[in-house]
Amino acid sequence: MITSDILGYSWLSLKGYKSRTLLMLLAMSISVASVLLLTALGEGARRYVNGEFASLGTNLVIVLPGRSETAGMGLNTMMGVTPRDLTLEDARALQRHSAITRIAPLNVGAAEASWQSRKREVTIMGSTQELLTLRHWKLASGSFLPDTEWDRATPVCVIGKKIRDEIFGAHSALGQWIRLGQNRYRVIGVMASEGRSIGIDVQELVIIPVASAQALFNTPSLFRILIESKSREAMQKVIEFTENTIKQRHHGELDVTVITQDAVLKTFDNILSALTYGVGGIAAISLAVAGILIMNVMLVAVSQRTAEIGLLKALGASRQKILVLILTEAMQLSLLGVFFGFILGLGGSWGIRSALPELQAYPPLWAILASFGVAMLTGLLFSLLPATKASKLDPVRALQGH
Repeated sequence: MITSDILGYSWLSLKGYKSRTLLMLLAMSISVASVLLLTALGEGARRYVNGEFASLGTNLVIVLPGRSETAGMGLNTMMGVTPRDLTLEDARALQRHSAITRIAPLNVGAAEASWQSRKREVTIMGSTQELLTLRHWKLASGSFLPDTEWDRATPVCVIGKKIRDEIFGAHSALGQWIRLGQNRYRVIGVMASEGRSIGIDVQELVIIPVASAQALFNTPSLFRILIESKSREAMQKVIEFTENTIKQRHHGELDVTVITQDAVLKTFDNILSALTYGVGGIAAISLAVAGILIMNVMLVAVSQRTAEIGLLKALGASRQKILVLILTEAMQLSLLGVFFGFILGLGGSWGIRSALPELQAYPPLWAILASFGVAMLTGLLFSLLPATKASKLDPVRALQGH
C-alpha cells in the first residue's frame, strides 16, 4: 500500500463511522479551543495591565507614605506609632535634584458635586499644573490648573467629560461655579475622553489645586508624590535622592516606599504570565482526557473491525501496515480536531474582543503551537494501544470474528 492508499483508506474508515468520528472530533476540538480561549484571556489581562500602567507616564517614580517592609507586626505597629505623613514641604524639597523633570503631589478623596439641582458623588484629585504633562492627559476645552504656589488654595477645578455631561447637560461648563462638599469652585477646563489609569477614570474625575484639596478634606498629608526623571538611566539616582531627602526630613527614619512604574509593571507581568501558563496547563489536561476518549473509542473500533483487519492481513498486509493504518486514522482525526478547535478558539477570542474591546484577548503564539503539538502527540500516543492490538490479530481468527 502506498501513502495515498493509506490516507484514502483511513479517511473512508472515518467517514464510515460518522457518529464515532463526530464524538472524537468534538472532544478534541473543545479541548484545543479551551486552551486557546483561556490563554487568550490571560494574555488579554496582561496587555490590559501593561496599557494601564503605560498611561501613568514614562520614567515615573512614585513615593508612598509608609514602608512596605514594616507592614503588619513591625516595630511602629507594635509601639502604636503611625508613619509620618508626606507633606507639600517634602514634595518641594525633592525639586532640588537636576535629574528630576517635574513633580506632582497628589491628594485624593470623594465628595458630592452639585450644580443647580443636579448632584452626584465624584472622585476629587488635588494636584498641580505639572500633573497634566506628567500623566500624558489631554484637555478637551479650557485650561488646566494655574501655575501658582502649591500652598495657594485657588477655587478652580477641571472636570472630566462624563462629569460635564451629567452635571451640566446641554449647558456650557466653562466659567460655571460648581459646589464640591461645602466649597465652591469655578470650572476652568474639561478633560478629554482619553486618559485612564489604574483605579481612576479621568472622565469621572474632578481636579483641583492640591492646597484646595487639603483644605476640602481637612488634612495636611499627601496621598502620593509623582516624580518624573529626565531619563530611564537617571531613575536610580532619583530614587536614592528621594529616599535620602525624605529620611533627613523625617528625623533619620525612612518611612516611605519609593517604587517605579517598571517595577510594578514587572510584578504584574510576572503574575499574569504565570496565571496564563497555569490556566493553559489546566486546559491542556482536557487534551489528555480527549486522548483517553480516542483510545477507548479506537479499542472498540478495532473489536468491531476484526474481520476487516483479518481480511487485510490475509491479503498480505503486514503488522507494520496495519499499525500505520490505525495510527494514520488517529492522526487524521487529531488534525481535524485541531482544525475545528482553532476555529472555535479563535472565534471565541474574537467574540471576547468584540464584547470587551479593552481586553485584547489574542491567544499567544506559544499556546497555538503548544495546543497543536500536544493534540497531535496525544492522538498518536493514545492510539498506539489499539493500533498494536490490531496489528497482532491472527488473520484466520480475525476472519472468523474472534
